[in-house]
Amino acid sequence: MSTTVRRAAAVALALGLVAGGATQAAGGPDVPRARVWVTTADRAELLAERPPVAFGTTPSPHPTIVVDPDRAFQTVDGFGASITDSSAAVLNGLAPDVRAKTLRDLFDPVHGIGVSFLRQPIGSSDFTAEAEHYTHDDVPPGRTDFPLRHFDIDHDRRTVLPLLREAKRLNPALKVMATPWSPPAWMKTTDSLVGGRLKDDPAVHDAYARYLVKFVQAYTAAGVPIDFLSVQNEPQNRTPDAYPGTDMPVAQQLAVIEALGPKLRLASPRTKILAYDHNWATHPNDVAATPPGSSPETDYPYQVLRGRAARWVAGTAFHCYYGDPSAQTALRDGFPAKGIWFTECSGSKGAQDPPAKVFRDTLTWHARNVVIGTTRNWARSAVNWNIALDSAGGPHNGGCGTCTGLVTAHPDGSVTTDAEYYTIGHLAKFVKPGARRIASTSFGTTGWNGQVMDVAFRNPDGSTALVAHNQNDDPRTFAVNVGDRTFEYTLPGGALATFTWPAHRAFDDRHDPVPLTRATATASPAGEGAALAVDGDASTRWSSGQGQAPGQYLQVDLGAREHFRRVAVDSGGHLGDHARGWRLSASDDGTTWRTLASGTGVGQLTTIDVRRTGARHLRITSTGSSGSWWSIADVRLYD
Repeated sequence: MSTTVRRAAAVALALGLVAGGATQAAGGPDVPRARVWVTTADRAELLAERPPVAFGTTPSPHPTIVVDPDRAFQTVDGFGASITDSSAAVLNGLAPDVRAKTLRDLFDPVHGIGVSFLRQPIGSSDFTAEAEHYTHDDVPPGRTDFPLRHFDIDHDRRTVLPLLREAKRLNPALKVMATPWSPPAWMKTTDSLVGGRLKDDPAVHDAYARYLVKFVQAYTAAGVPIDFLSVQNEPQNRTPDAYPGTDMPVAQQLAVIEALGPKLRLASPRTKILAYDHNWATHPNDVAATPPGSSPETDYPYQVLRGRAARWVAGTAFHCYYGDPSAQTALRDGFPAKGIWFTECSGSKGAQDPPAKVFRDTLTWHARNVVIGTTRNWARSAVNWNIALDSAGGPHNGGCGTCTGLVTAHPDGSVTTDAEYYTIGHLAKFVKPGARRIASTSFGTTGWNGQVMDVAFRNPDGSTALVAHNQNDDPRTFAVNVGDRTFEYTLPGGALATFTWPAHRAFDDRHDPVPLTRATATASPAGEGAALAVDGDASTRWSSGQGQAPGQYLQVDLGAREHFRRVAVDSGGHLGDHARGWRLSASDDGTTWRTLASGTGVGQLTTIDVRRTGARHLRITSTGSSGSWWSIADVRLYD
């Protein structure tokens, strides 16, 4: 088998790691400790703080999450939802004291979950409390308003803006994105907000660009500056269900951005343009609804970023309703200078679904795909849909009849928190705007493989937040390693947890990861598996495909001669798949080998310290026997 080790050092979290370590129950006052908050799928614990856990130095046999603060990825902008017109109606309908508490629970970073990102509709969406849909420049049918004399945000001044200002007061770090569901009807081919396209006329493109700029200016003047702007929500949703929507082909999006870019830069330099704002992959229904003679444009975001207008674009926004989060990394690989934002995902409930099932299903799916899946795939934000709805999932005017929010308002005036409150809370409360995602080994997959998956961040104050989710229905024990310190933890089935710890000198490590960007691997026997870990995703691995026997090996061509003092061999999340005995050999030509070290495997993570040496090739050979398979999910080098 031949497999590529893409960034093997960067592949799983490379820190100066040591084999996993069990928690030491006792320790002096200078022993580093992690605080722990847990939400369980049965609601027994809801962002509940558990006793802290101490970092120890005892090796652990369990799958080990290795956190490397020195390897950083994207910067975080925030996590949150949308105060839609419906959400505003629900919140404004609460008693003043209940509304104040609800907003505190949502936005206060200390006493609440600290929501730090809001995506706001420009005009109405399907979630409006109004009987008729609207934009901010509506005129009677058959008329136009190219000078935009009828533009106003009076509707929002009455409903949404007071809530946005209070949200920003509670959390001054809050960022706001604005997105239109439709241009004004007079700009469209159908003279309707529902469906149709923008008129293919440069004068209309210019008017629409000015309309968007006026919105940004009006909101800024009202005390809510706009940090991000997209030009069309879900531009490939060609048949919206009785709510505003626009079929906007790539060429039109590029034309609008070309008109918008220079105007927006002059009027609001802080506001970044985000392209696309739709699903990870084109939904089959959108492909089927493509007009005759038109292309379904299944590579929409790629076309935008290849276009001349891309110079005005900061990056791409994604939604969750089709495809999977790996699409974000694929796009980022093609356009590394452009950012990735995740901007919409709603929970859903069936009419007959018991509340316990809705909570569990939403918590676990969002934990895998939104909380961890999007952020491990370069997202700078993770944003749900409605921040608040009533107990009937409304009010709404067309569109989604099964959507859920972060909180629910009930007929008796009370408010309850839903699963999305906790999934967003496990991020927003502990991962601050300006944080950087850092390397960490993760064993789970967004598609579910029953393992523990995670994502880690370094906050601006130097503290670390690790968010972990046990996909399995049964409890799972794992270890967390930072430098030469480790603790073990057991999470209940389906649980979501956040671990935080401050910077501490005990985590200082003298081993720097060696980048292995050109490494490839071969194995005997060929076994199973397509690739070793990529950026710490140890859910992919090579396996022998049979019981362990002496002579089996994995051989790595580093692509060039590298110097190292430590080699870490990670067997991933399948407990027991480690080599019972091993030998590490090195070669400069792949033919003549010298033994560097040998030993007995005792757990999933084997760390081998050697005298500093250099080599082009490494070989890890099994020297023991076992009925268990032998797996290697990642090989990391340190100097």
